[in-house]
This record gives sequence, C-alpha cells and structure tokens, in this order.
Amino acid sequence: DDRTVGANFLAVLSYDYWAVHLGADPGVIGQAIIINGQTMTIIGVAPQGFEGTTLGARPMIFVPITMRMLMMPGGSPKVMTNRQSYWIYVFARLAPGVSMQRAAVAANAVYRPIINDIEAPLQKGMSDATLVRFKAKRIVLTDGRRGQSSMHQETRTPLLLLFSITGIVLLIACANIANLLLARGASRSLEMAVRLSLGATRGQLLAQLLTESCLLAVLGGAVSLLIAHWTLGVISALLPADTAATLHFRLQPSVVAFTAVLSVGTGILFGLFPALHSTRPDLASTIRAGTGKHSGARAAARFRTSLVTAQIALSTALLISAGLFIKSLRNVSQVDLGLRIDHLVTFALEPELNGYDHAHSRLFFDRVHDALAALPGVTGVTASLVPLLAGDNWGNDVSVEGFKKGPDTDANSRFNEVGPGYFRTVGMTMLSGREFTLADQAGAPKVAVVNQAFAKKFGLGNAAVGKRMSDSGDTLNVEIVGLVKDAKYSDVKQKIPPLFFFPTGQDTSIGALSFYVRTSGNTDQVLRGIPVAVKQLDPNLPVENLKSMPQQVRENVFLDRMISTLSAAFAALATLLASVGLYGVLAYSVAQRTREIGVRMALGADGGRVRRMVLRQVALMTLIGGAVGVAAALALGKAAASLLFELQGHDPSVIGVSVVLLVLVALGAGYVPALRASRIDPVEALRYE
Repeated sequence: DDRTVGANFLAVLSYDYWAVHLGADPGVIGQAIIINGQTMTIIGVAPQGFEGTTLGARPMIFVPITMRMLMMPGGSPKVMTNRQSYWIYVFARLAPGVSMQRAAVAANAVYRPIINDIEAPLQKGMSDATLVRFKAKRIVLTDGRRGQSSMHQETRTPLLLLFSITGIVLLIACANIANLLLARGASRSLEMAVRLSLGATRGQLLAQLLTESCLLAVLGGAVSLLIAHWTLGVISALLPADTAATLHFRLQPSVVAFTAVLSVGTGILFGLFPALHSTRPDLASTIRAGTGKHSGARAAARFRTSLVTAQIALSTALLISAGLFIKSLRNVSQVDLGLRIDHLVTFALEPELNGYDHAHSRLFFDRVHDALAALPGVTGVTASLVPLLAGDNWGNDVSVEGFKKGPDTDANSRFNEVGPGYFRTVGMTMLSGREFTLADQAGAPKVAVVNQAFAKKFGLGNAAVGKRMSDSGDTLNVEIVGLVKDAKYSDVKQKIPPLFFFPTGQDTSIGALSFYVRTSGNTDQVLRGIPVAVKQLDPNLPVENLKSMPQQVRENVFLDRMISTLSAAFAALATLLASVGLYGVLAYSVAQRTREIGVRMALGADGGRVRRMVLRQVALMTLIGGAVGVAAALALGKAAASLLFELQGHDPSVIGVSVVLLVLVALGAGYVPALRASRIDPVEALRYE
C-alpha cells in the first residue's frame, strides 16, 4: 500500500549503509534522506546480512517498486504501463504445508486465463504456431533462496574448472609427499623393525607415522591460508572494480574448516601406504639387512614410479589447459574492435539523479562538452547513451524501407544515441554519407547512421544512405544519412550485431550520458583533469566509471584474463612440483642402486651407458604420463570449450608446445641424477654397504 503520492516517499536502508554511513543510529528512523534528487522518509533498516535478491548487486536503499521511474529517470513511462514490457521478478512464500508443485498448479490456474484471454490478443505479428506456443506458456516455480541472479550459471563452468585445476595441483603435491614419506620410511625400516621386536604393535607404529604425516599436512594447510589470502587479492585485482566491490573476497569460517578437514584427510590418505610399507612385520630380513638404506620391496619402487608418472600426466593436462586459455586470451587481445581505443578516456554523468530536469540536463551536457574540449591536449569530445564495451545491450524492432516483415520475422536491431563527432572521436570508419552534426537537433529532420551488419540484415547493401527507417511503428520517418564500418558494441567476444545510431540532439529526454575524450598526450593527465572540470560545473555531481578505454576493454574480458592468469600460474606450479618429484625419485633410486651401478661400471659399463639407463627410466615415465595427460587435457578442453575464444579444445600447436616443454623439464630433472650416477667410483660403490 506504499504509494508515491505527494511527499510520502518511503525508503528502507540496507544494514551496511545504516551501520557504516549513519553509525547505526536508531534515531534515523523517520528522518529525511535525499536519493537521486528525491526527498524520502526512512522507515526502516533491512536485516543484517540481507543484500537484496540479486547476487552481485548490493543495494544501499530499498524503495517501493512504484518509484521506479523516479529512481531511474530518462526511461519511458510506457515501461510501467505496457503489458508487453516484462521486467518484474516475482517472489512468493509458500504457505505452511503447501508443496511447490501444488502452488504451481494453483498459480497456473490463475495465469492461464490471463495469457489466453488478455495477453494473447495483444500480440501482433505472430504466426499461428508461435501464438499457440505463447498461449501454452505457464508459470514455472523455482527455489527462491538463491534469488533471480544468473551469476550462478555464468560462473559455474569457470569456478568448476579452477576448482579442478586446484585439485590437480593438490594431487601432485600429495604425490610428492607420499614419495618423501616412502623414502623416509625406507631409511627408518631398521628402526621400525627394532621397535616391533621390542614389543611395539603395528597399530602403534601406524599411529605414530600417520600422526607425523598429518602434522605435515596441517602445517601445510595453515600456510595455505596465507597463500589463499594473497591469491584472493590477486583475483580481486583482476576483476572490474564494481564486481570486486560487490563480492566477498575474504576467508570465511566454512573455508577454514574445509581446509582443516582436507589437510587432515590428505595427510591420512597419502601417508597410509608409506606407513603400511614401513611397518611390515618382516623382522628377520629387515634386521639382517643391517641398514635402513634399502627400499625393501619392489612394490614401493613401483608405487613411487607410479606417483611420478601420475604427476607428469597431471602436469601435462594442466600445461595444455593453460596453453589453451593463454592462446584464447591472445585471440581476444587481437580482435579487431573497429575502434581506436588508444588515448581515449571514458566516464559517465547522470545529472537527472541529482534533480536535473530534461532541459537542464541538456544544457549541463553542453557545458561539460565545452569544459572538456578546453582541457590541454584534448583533440575530441563526444558522448553516447549506451556505453561502449560495457556489457549493455539496448535493442528495438525496426521497420526499414524495402524490408518486408511477416509473422515471426526477426526485425530487431541494437541501437545507440550518440553526439556530434562520435564516429571520428572513437575511431569508427565512415564508409559513406555523413556523421551527426550540431544541426541534428530536436525539430530538424530525423536522421540515423547504420552499420554494415544492419545494412546486410535488412537488405540495404552499400546503398543504405538515403533509405528510410523507423524504430516505432511502420511510419518510415527517419532518413539514413550514413553507413559506418562494423565495430564492437557491448562485448569484445560477441559477434557484431546490427546497429543503428540516432543523434542525442534529437532526444529531449536524455538524463545520463557516457562521454569519450580523445587526447594527443598522456591519458593520465586527462583522467586527473576530468573530475576537476566537472566539479567546477557541479560539485555535487559524481563522475562515474572514469577510466581509459584500454582499461574498459580489459574489464570487458576480465574472465578470460583471470582464468588464463590463474591456470598458467597453477600449471607452472604443477610442473615445478612434478619436476621436483621426478628428481627426488631418481636421486633416491640412484642412491639405492649405487652398488649395482658400481658393479656395472666395474664390468665395463661407461658413464654414457649409465646415464642412458637412468634417462631411459625418465623417458618411460614421461611417455606414459604424457600420453595420459594429453587424453586428460582433451577432456578438460572439451569441458572448457565455452570459455575459449575462436579456439578448439584440441589445438595441435598448444598440445605440441606443452608436450615439448614438459619433456625438456623432465629431462632436466632427470639429467642431474643420471650425471651423478655416471660419476660413481666403482671401488667406493662396492664398499657402499
């Protein structure tokens, strides 16, 4: 029942805004607050922790839905009254004892007559088949606890991918620890045998060894929290400022608990086999060996070799995956935007949110234009209604001379409203005709500029100039005066859509614009000068989204940059761990085979043959692990195909480079133990034990 009648404008504050900006003062209830130029009465504070129903958006103020047009000036009032404009998300709470299925049946019993008797007659230009599908529409109820945000679906694939990569790195690290514990256990085999002979039970020894492995795991988990804190900072830096501000990049108690459980679990899991192997009740053979330098069983050697082979396989998969994302990012960075983003700065102003009416907003925009043009080094200033490469998509159905529309015809096109000199300032190429000038004002003949994709879709070809169109109804009251070369609109990676431009001068209801300033000098100087220039005109009007266009482009592809950076870092770490594990196993193997190598050399084997013997073992593990890793990488690439740009998940060049890199790393890790083995003195080797 809260209506926006008279001065009865009501608002509820978010808890964070109340606590941070108003000091959690309970006396603010009933006080006035000015929001977007409107005086409102504070009637309450939202519960702590409630941040609205859209993940990623954190509103500071909640107002009645009837105030939408006052809070978002510049929009058409038809949005509120047009039954064919769908923009409201509906939430409902189930009554006690009512299932979602029962509620859906009840809701559709009311909805079906509305669709068939009221909405269907309003639909124009539909074929009979489409109208049948329209009448069959029904309300689908979903669990509302996660809100109406699409962020869950959009982030599902990249987060699962990063989680999988993290898990692979963890497995490689755990394999190294297992190898370390096996080697350490082999050196303590005599100690374990003595303990058993003196009456200790195997269970007691297992408990001791598992306690040691768990202690290592817990210490590693504690250090991981520090590294995680640093990594979150890196991720936050890779995200756009508004996204980073709305998401929580801090360690939650549940994350700490998960880390603790995972640390203990990995300690037990990867410490179990070394503990079992070190406590075998074969006392006689162990004590007779007299030293703790023997592995004691071929099973342990095979297990160590298997772990290293698995590490190589996992590292190969990560290297190939990282290579795919890096190449994808390179493809993104080489996209022809159709713009010149160098030496170009952008920002937005919304004077209507500060109480300006339409007429005063237009005058203010003109003053801003003149002030910016007077800045040192500025060579061009223009503006647009829809910001470039900011993820915004505004569209409408159009009528075009010579284009016949029938039932279900796709006549939709993206659009923008731009100021004089827009195409020259942002670096878009005019192919024919002219761009907008100061003469294209309200009252002058309506004009438009279209891009190549628009001309192609609506059959205009290169003869678009002089044709007529309309974005409202079938009256062709707008003359196309220019044809511009295709350029990216809202997204770097998306296909360039059909696009038409209207001049801002012919729209008398604009209350917000994005400005573009081109400079011949340093953009940092212009970035510092813009807020000063605007403040001189209106000190209460904030400058929004001030940034260089290269920064805008980077933020537009932030997901690609984040995944490429993290996957490359994880792949490098995994390769390093695998090489360390390979080196450790080979060094330990050479140490265990010292006597054997000495005998071989005493019987005539030279250093080259000994090196080849060790490197043959490296080659076998690398061959098997690399083959398994390539297969795993192909599966990962297929799963991540939606995140790759102009690239398949089985790119041969990426696979080839990754395999060669891994082979070089493996040979480098194996060469040092091989060289050491080839330099063994046979006499000293025969005395080794």
